[in-house]
Amino acid sequence: MQVNGQYFRTIWVYNAKSIFADVQVIDQRFLPHRFEVETLSTYKEMVTAISDMHVRGSGLIGVAGAFGVYLTIREAFTTGKNDEFIKRATDELMNTRPTAVNLKWGIEQMISKVMHLPANADRVRLALTSSQHIANLDAESCKRIGLNGLPIIEQIAVRKRGYTVNILTHCNAGWLAFTDYGSALSPIYLAHRKGIRVHVWVDETRPRNQGAALTAWELLNEGVPHTLIADNTGGHLMQNGMIDLVIVGADRIAVNGDFANKIGTYLKALAAFDNQIPFYVAAPTSTIDFNLYRGIGIPIEQRSANEVRYVSGLYNNKVVDVLICPRETPAINYAFDVTPARLVTGIITEKGIVNALSDEIAKLGGS
Repeated sequence: MQVNGQYFRTIWVYNAKSIFADVQVIDQRFLPHRFEVETLSTYKEMVTAISDMHVRGSGLIGVAGAFGVYLTIREAFTTGKNDEFIKRATDELMNTRPTAVNLKWGIEQMISKVMHLPANADRVRLALTSSQHIANLDAESCKRIGLNGLPIIEQIAVRKRGYTVNILTHCNAGWLAFTDYGSALSPIYLAHRKGIRVHVWVDETRPRNQGAALTAWELLNEGVPHTLIADNTGGHLMQNGMIDLVIVGADRIAVNGDFANKIGTYLKALAAFDNQIPFYVAAPTSTIDFNLYRGIGIPIEQRSANEVRYVSGLYNNKVVDVLICPRETPAINYAFDVTPARLVTGIITEKGIVNALSDEIAKLGGS
């Protein structure tokens, strides 16, 4: 996607012709104020990048996990460490973020593809090409999500006789959350490029403000009209006919259609349901946990309370953290909530749009 007119992915290999290539990522901690690229050379650096949210988003951490396995196998080969080291390292990668199932998917894909080879340069080479394949698959899946979701926006545009289609999204499910294109934003990008008049209401999404910092930055770089709003504004906009459609991403989808996403998504779904506004979830099938039959079983990550107690922003051209509550006040920081399938109009995947309340989700696992 576009950054100041230049094409970027969120994660890529530096010097891809070498089997000892390093991995580079857009370091999202500094957005939107600074654009920085970080080079990762060891699996430990990838563990830090995922756990400390240099990279984040369900699809991207799945791809990052795959590249983390490549770095692990490379390190084992160059230092003479055995497969037990690889097992410990991949377990450490797996435990960095508990909610998004894509991380587990990406790591398990890598293990199944490469660990049958002996511990030599061929294993390193296959690990590199396999991780690149997973990244390409993630990008292609997101492009197809865009193509499958585009008719939803087109139909609303026709119904509104060409007037602007107003879409609410929550948190960041754009290309920064994947390798490219994104999930919830992918249909919006394609609609914009097709000349459909769209406008995006961007929830700020406290406490990490990923809507304000990331989604707004993406839309700005892509030239998509948008307006930043406080998290709690969505219900008012819906009541007053200012939202035509809600599209959000997901970090894990259960077989019964329940799904986990950024904290506050459940409240948006309730407001949309009450105001009869279509509410869609956009996610690749790698986000579906085919071993989980109800959303109540999705593990909900709790992050540092200081993410709630402090807010980060630009002051005197420096990014600083500012305390917003009494110093002694405790806080709790649930990163995700679970939205029941009964509130979901449909799930947009790379394989098509499925009904959240049917058995169509389970069938995706075998298609």
